Amino acid sequence: MSENNRDGNNARRRLAAEREKQKSAEKRRRALIVGVSVVGVLGLAAVIGVIAANAGKDKGSKNAGPVVAPSGAQGKDSLAIPVGKEGAKSTLTVWEDFRCPACQSFETRYRSTLHELTDAGKLQVEYHLVRLIDGNMGGTGSLHSANAAACAQDAGKFRDFHDVLYENQPPETDDAFADNGKLIDLAGKVKGLDTPTFRKCVNDGTHNSWVDRSQQAFASGGFGGTPTVLFGGKNIYQDQSMTPEKLKEMVESADRG
Repeated sequence: MSENNRDGNNARRRLAAEREKQKSAEKRRRALIVGVSVVGVLGLAAVIGVIAANAGKDKGSKNAGPVVAPSGAQGKDSLAIPVGKEGAKSTLTVWEDFRCPACQSFETRYRSTLHELTDAGKLQVEYHLVRLIDGNMGGTGSLHSANAAACAQDAGKFRDFHDVLYENQPPETDDAFADNGKLIDLAGKVKGLDTPTFRKCVNDGTHNSWVDRSQQAFASGGFGGTPTVLFGGKNIYQDQSMTPEKLKEMVESADRG
């Protein structure tokens, strides 16, 4: 064999060997990519699984717990918090939301009259607390403030704390009442309310499920919005001619018989 032929054969063998090395390297690279991809998919699936599991736990914890009515609540499903004497001849039913500006307007205008009539034993007001604004605007301020008011009812301080909440109502778009700390601070304005028992009730959301049930009853009742103020079966809040003075006359007339 000539020298040229030997050189040619050697060159071809080196070329073939180099090609085999390249093929092997390519196979290893592809295997590595597939392996990393599989690990990534499995890792992503695991993360998604954890997120889903935690989301389920959060949802369950928010909705968990028995329906605990506040002390002295009355009516169907114990959804009404009464203010005034039980033997009063007239009853005013109020569906309200502590984040609702119209509710604050009603309370501000009628408060002194309602206090006068309830203190005189001529009127009992039944308050139903709902979380309508939470659904409309987002947040949990309606829920948390209603729960705190129910906790105040447990302490025998509902009316005073009720008034404090409206006096310190944030703008409708500000979910400040979602902060339990703020609600507890406001309780300091009511003598004897800010106690360890009250704080625990607020922070534990003891009456949250009760507020949710009240909201369901409000929706089932087909009411148009808050406040809904019923006297003698009629929504007097929608009556443009109604005034505190007129309501007082109606209640006193019923009291006289």
